[in-house]
This record gives sequence, C-alpha cells and structure tokens, in this order.
Amino acid sequence: MMSTGNGPEIAILGGGIGGLAAAAFLRAKGLGSDIYEQAPALTAVGAGLVIAPNAARLLRRLGVLDRFVERAVRLEIGWEFRRWEDGAVLSAENLEEGCVRLYGEHTYTAHRADLLAALRSAVPEHSIHLGKRCVSVEFEDGQAVLRFEDGEMVRPDILIGADGVHSRVRSAVVGPTQARESGICAFRALVPARKAPEFARRPAQTLWIGPDHHLVHYPVSGEEYVNLVAFAPAGADTVESWTATATLGELLDEFAGWDPRLVELITAADTPARWALLDREPLDHWNRGNATLLGDAAHPMFPFFAQGAAQAIEDGAVLALCLAADPGNPIGALGRYQELRRRRTARLQQVSHGRSHINHLPDGPEQQARDLAYSQADPLRTNGWIYEYDPEVAVSASV
Repeated sequence: MMSTGNGPEIAILGGGIGGLAAAAFLRAKGLGSDIYEQAPALTAVGAGLVIAPNAARLLRRLGVLDRFVERAVRLEIGWEFRRWEDGAVLSAENLEEGCVRLYGEHTYTAHRADLLAALRSAVPEHSIHLGKRCVSVEFEDGQAVLRFEDGEMVRPDILIGADGVHSRVRSAVVGPTQARESGICAFRALVPARKAPEFARRPAQTLWIGPDHHLVHYPVSGEEYVNLVAFAPAGADTVESWTATATLGELLDEFAGWDPRLVELITAADTPARWALLDREPLDHWNRGNATLLGDAAHPMFPFFAQGAAQAIEDGAVLALCLAADPGNPIGALGRYQELRRRRTARLQQVSHGRSHINHLPDGPEQQARDLAYSQADPLRTNGWIYEYDPEVAVSASV
C-alpha cells in the first residue's frame, strides 16, 4: 500500500462508481487512497444509467462534469410513462427547463463506462491496483486486514468497502445478510440508434408500464445507442449477476402483445443480459472498527428511482468531508458518515421497493387510479428531497 502523506492510509476495495468517487473526493480534500479492484480492467458492465441533478452537481464539483457530458446525453423529457398496449402517454416532465430551474443542474443519461472514465480522470493512476482479488477481510484488534489472492496483505488505517452487492467487507462488518427473492428479474440490452425507432432516439427517459412488467429506455453514448432495461417475473433459475445472459426471444416473449413500436425496439436489441433482483432490508449499521461501507455494499436498492449510482457518489462526497473535517479521529469520522447517510439511503431503498408494485399493476380499477395519479403528478417537485440534496450542506448542518 502506498503512502498517503500525512493523512491516514485509506484502502478502497472495489473500483466501480462508488470506489472511484470516494477516491476522487478524498483526493479533492487532500487525502490519498488506494483502490483495489479484482478485475484486470475497469470494464463497461452495467450499460446505461441516469445522472440526476444531485449527482451532476457533485461531478461538477469534482471538475469532471465537462468530460462526462462529452458522451452523456442531456435529457429533455423524463418520467415519461406510457401505457403498455398502445403507448398512450400518461405523464411526462420537461427536464430541460425544470431541472435547472429547481435544482441548478440538468439530468443526463450515459453508459456506465463513460461515468467511470470521468471519475477515473480525477484519480491518480498509481493509486488504482487492478487484478487484486480479495480472498478475505478479517479484523485483528479492531483493525481490518485484507488478504489478496496474490499473497499481499494490507492493514489500512481506514477500509472502505465499495465492493458491490456481494461485498466481502459487508460480510466482515455486519455478518452474513440474507437476501430475499423479489420475484422480479431484469433484462438489459443496447440497441444501435440507427436500428431504433424514432421515438426511442429522443433525449427522453421513457417508462412503459403494464401487468407484471415494465420497460425503460433512453439514449446513451452520445446518442449512438439506446439503453433498454426491462423488468419481468423471475424464473427459478435466474441468478443475481451482471454477466448472465438471456436470449432475445426470451425478452420478446415477456412483452408479447405490447405496443408494436416497443416490440420493434426490442427486436433491434443485442443479446440481453438477465439477472434477479434480490430484496435486502436496510442495514442497522455500516461500520466496524476502522471499516465502513459505501454504495451497493451498504445500501443495494431496486433501480426504479434511478439513484443507485447517484447515492454511491453522494456517499463518497460525504465520507471525504467527514474524514477531512476530523482527520485525527477516523473512527469518529466514520461514525458521523454512517449517521448522515444511513437514513437517506434507507428511505430510497424503501421508496424504490414500493415502485415495483405500482408499475406492475394488472389492468383494472387500481391501475386506472394509478394512471390518473401519474397524469396529475409532478415528479420533479415530488422528488425534490432527492435532487436538492447537497453533501456539504448536510455535513455542515450536522456540526
């Protein structure tokens, strides 16, 4: 592990969005860190994502927003809900005007690889260690010890577990946590824009909702592709993995009988990935000794509010602020970080969970009431508690 100067030696396990964001925010506060990532390269697993104003604001503070928007797509329309059988628009929001007016930033969609590249540009290359597969996380006298497959052992002053939904650090911090089957699986695929119907090429985030299913699409990668994410009942053999695949025929079967325009979009997709959504309760605590959790390791959530990446970025910002404010008391700083972040992320876990039922209602009176409510809703204002959040304000207010 490399020296971090006069500050604590900080190890970050996981080089995804959360790990890179934490390293970037720590560096901005004058604190060094070392990222240990098991993959031989930081890859593009995960396809598309949404960067709402709360996350865009933090990318700007890091100085990487300009790089990010080179390939990101600025949304003009969002929360465009369409009925499954005929594409009737139930509601739509003007994000181009509303986001800046209300929250000072735009909303973007992007390929995960483009967000990773932007964050990585704010992290020194020498601090990123690839091909480092962690085989154990243990505590000796209250201090975390990392052991890697290549035989290296690391005893950091601070350990940040940003190692995802199957986190080794989480298991060491809180013990085994049992996930429940949600009954939902997700498909994801990319469609070359040249093959996509015109309605899918618009700078819009569109959600088609119907019985037991819904499907989201938006352009990514400088509008070269349309990202498609679909949700359907899970089969018994569906696994929780970003790399498992399905066939295009299986995805088409799930949406048989839906609007022909949507079927046309699905038909143009590449081989879809498929994974199970497992249901996890919010954790009671994230810390043990000198170790803490961040991102999906701390608060995996259903993707129905498109806030997974944003919350990992917020985690990194708050953690860096807490450690910079109290560098001589890292354990106290980790406790403050947990206190500031746990309530907000637990609330997002809960509201994201609830949306799965609402979006998948069968046709009937409850569905009709939902559609009427959507037509009268104002998601930009309703979700203000999400989009207006500012880590610096939150940390200052807690003093």
